[in-house]
Amino acid sequence: MIRWLVAAIGLSIAATPVLAADPIEIGVGYLGRAGVKPKLSLVELPAENDGLAGARLAIEDNNTTGKFLNQHFTLEEVRLKDNEDVAKAAAALAERTGFIIADLPAGDLLKAADALRDHGTLLLNAGAIDDRLREQDCRANVIHVAPTRSMLADALAQYLVWKQWKRWLFVVGSHDQDRLYADALRRAATRFGAKIVQERTFEDTGGARRTDSGVTLIQRQMPVFTQQAPAYDVLVAADESEVFASYLPYRTWDPRPVAGSAGLVPTSWHAAQDQWGAIQIQNRFAKLNSRHMTALDMQAWTAARMIGEAASRTKSGDSKAVSDFLKGPNFSIAAFKGRRLTLRDWNWQLRQPILLVDGRMVVSVSPQEGFLHQVSELDTLGADRPETKCKLR
Repeated sequence: MIRWLVAAIGLSIAATPVLAADPIEIGVGYLGRAGVKPKLSLVELPAENDGLAGARLAIEDNNTTGKFLNQHFTLEEVRLKDNEDVAKAAAALAERTGFIIADLPAGDLLKAADALRDHGTLLLNAGAIDDRLREQDCRANVIHVAPTRSMLADALAQYLVWKQWKRWLFVVGSHDQDRLYADALRRAATRFGAKIVQERTFEDTGGARRTDSGVTLIQRQMPVFTQQAPAYDVLVAADESEVFASYLPYRTWDPRPVAGSAGLVPTSWHAAQDQWGAIQIQNRFAKLNSRHMTALDMQAWTAARMIGEAASRTKSGDSKAVSDFLKGPNFSIAAFKGRRLTLRDWNWQLRQPILLVDGRMVVSVSPQEGFLHQVSELDTLGADRPETKCKLR
């Protein structure tokens, strides 16, 4: 008995240093521009913590698992003013963290990526949807969690073609981002067999419609703008600049559905998503933030959870080990979308289903039934491997 007690005490003493060891600290940065993008609808104005709130929730989730693996995650938030140097801010943040979730415009993201090329810091793009970031301007140190414009356009086109709404009246805004979305929608129409029967441009002439006569003005303007069109099944709008698309539903000359930037809209996430256990994360997010979870929130949540998943699988906080696992064949992440999400190894874009929503409900989820692929049906959305222009560097 005495010998057993002595042995037990010895084992306890030997185990004490292990149990008392400090947890592995894993720092995650969040880099974005201050301020919010204006919206036509007052009920759609984003919160100041749009995106950040999703990352914060994911850090909590990471720490729930991390307690059992002796890992502790922290989030450092940096919001840049208009005149601040994004490359300098990214380099300073990289001195303290091995991973940075970025909510930056395309140009800023490239500046940050190039500034961090020799730091060993991994950027996770949660905000920019520009295809060029995954194609001719791709970077080896950037993983893209946000979907591309072409993924969104393909998701919408698949559904419209599935519905046999193949004749499109196409209305494009006059700003650069509108034209980029228009390019993606034209490509999707050609790819899946839709026909653009006519294309019109809506010129942004400035002015304010939030006046006493605003409703009357819009009610007269939109029917006139959309009249005398060839026969069409659906009006598809490319209006990322938020100038006109939201005014189209119920105001077109012909009684037709609207899709694209208004009406039926493709998105990575929506507050109405309740399938595949999503109601659980929706409720937790709403309880913490007193608002609904946006697409940017979910993209930032997914980015932070990807880091947590890789850290738990590798049992390491080393940025290289975690990055290598993320880019390896065994990585996948669950994100309440009905299937495991993985990375395309030719451009580090996250494969994901795209929701099609009408503002109140999820109407459908793409890829649609019948659109087949030899590797993954998710690769029917966006640029596929044979199409890519990416040369990771």
